[in-house]
Amino acid sequence: MVQATAGPDGGVPLRRTPRQARSRARLALMLEAAERILVDEGVEALTTTRVAAEAKVSVGSLYQYLPDRNAIIDALATGYFARLEGVMDDLVRAAARERWDDPVGVLVDTYAEVYRTEHGFRALWFGSGLTERSRAADREHKGRMADGIRRVLRALGVAGDDEALARAGHAAILAADALAQEAFRRAPEGDALLLDEAKTMLRAYLTEITTRHDGA
Repeated sequence: MVQATAGPDGGVPLRRTPRQARSRARLALMLEAAERILVDEGVEALTTTRVAAEAKVSVGSLYQYLPDRNAIIDALATGYFARLEGVMDDLVRAAARERWDDPVGVLVDTYAEVYRTEHGFRALWFGSGLTERSRAADREHKGRMADGIRRVLRALGVAGDDEALARAGHAAILAADALAQEAFRRAPEGDALLLDEAKTMLRAYLTEITTRHDGA
């Protein structure tokens, strides 16, 4: 069994890594149960006893993989990061074969839809439930998402591939993330007017980036 590395808060996301299909399926069942509790009852309800009961497994079975609340939160956060990054990878592939009249609109609308469907993601972030480990992972995640923006713009041929583009992509992700979170705090489907303002702001920023590229 592979032992997970302790995070900055001393927690571990998985006590051991499931190898067999049956074990992976059991872990997925536990995390699905944890997400239901998170969405319905909030992050404070994510105790090992409560999750084990919801998943209909023994507490000992849960402890094999998720020894405490922090480990449950970290595992859920890791899954959300992976799904968001998978969406970005899909967008990069789409940008390579398509030409978008409004790249900002495509990106914002795509991620707004993720916010609408990922109820657990919203419950975890809005409930201020992130651990020190998951906050650190979130910073790394935003770096990967920023790189996705760089790859999208390169695929569309609207920006040069340099340090300035990487920095601009990071700034865009930070701004878009803050605005999206506020939009979905205001309304379950997202405050459409605030999302439109986000698009307006980011379109202006994209124009600035492309102007730099054209003038280089």
